[in-house]
Amino acid sequence: MKIKTLPLTILSLALGGTALSQPAAAAGTPLKIGVSFQEMNNPYFVTMKDALQEAAATIGANVIISDAHHDVSKQVSDIEDMIQQGAQIIIINPTDTVGVTSVVKTVHDKNIPIVSVDAQAGGPLDAFVGSKNYDAGFKACEYLAMTIKTGNIGIIDGIPVVPILERVKGCRDAIAKHSDIKIVSVQNGKQERDQALTVAENMLQANPDLKGIFSVNDNGSLGVLSAIESNGSDVKLVSVDGNPEAMKAISKPGSHFIATAAQFPRQEIRLALALALAKKWGAEVPKVLPVDVELIDATKAKTFSW
Repeated sequence: MKIKTLPLTILSLALGGTALSQPAAAAGTPLKIGVSFQEMNNPYFVTMKDALQEAAATIGANVIISDAHHDVSKQVSDIEDMIQQGAQIIIINPTDTVGVTSVVKTVHDKNIPIVSVDAQAGGPLDAFVGSKNYDAGFKACEYLAMTIKTGNIGIIDGIPVVPILERVKGCRDAIAKHSDIKIVSVQNGKQERDQALTVAENMLQANPDLKGIFSVNDNGSLGVLSAIESNGSDVKLVSVDGNPEAMKAISKPGSHFIATAAQFPRQEIRLALALALAKKWGAEVPKVLPVDVELIDATKAKTFSW
């Protein structure tokens, strides 16, 4: 990882500084940054958007933001529109790793720096910034296993992007270490609260002896939590993200929601922007920049925030 090759001003931006204002002004016209999110109906990505706009303001850049609504065709079309609008760098948070490959290639072929954030995109990316998602799934499910000791658990899965696959793999590997715990059901909640609620209700009804559930993100987990509470069963819930509403739920005495592996969206998006700018300005950048996660239990949830 050749972070030392990044200009000092780039690193300042990643840390939330304002040292890039003069280089941007020297360009004469405002830099155009195109950013496509897989969804905006999630506090995690709203936090990213806000942090991005704050960082862009420090360099006098204009930001074009789009919401794919988990529709890969819309995401491809949105990015093509950004190219037409003159975006000089593009950051993509893909809704489907494979499905965006063609548009990533289109951006690359036009010599526009493109960086993927949070979820890996297929195609010739300049860089990818994302959490250590395998670690997130492993830490969450290891905590779940240590809590329940024995019994059956379920997994509420999500959309087909690398981070979700890695979280589930991490969870499976953690559970595999515990011979008295078995994964008996895996269902797709699509990372949406309402969808996860319905899926969890069905899972609990079909598996009345369930002791725990791992959900791949906090937004979906809040729906799962509602299903557990309505069902009245003693099922423990763990997740990934660290969003504010999840922190409140975890810190509540006697909560079924016992922990989440927290990500750091502000840091991720700032680093993604920093790498894209560095690439545009001719610096050598790392192809992959992993960001640590932190397990948050009831004690830590009282003070943790993005």
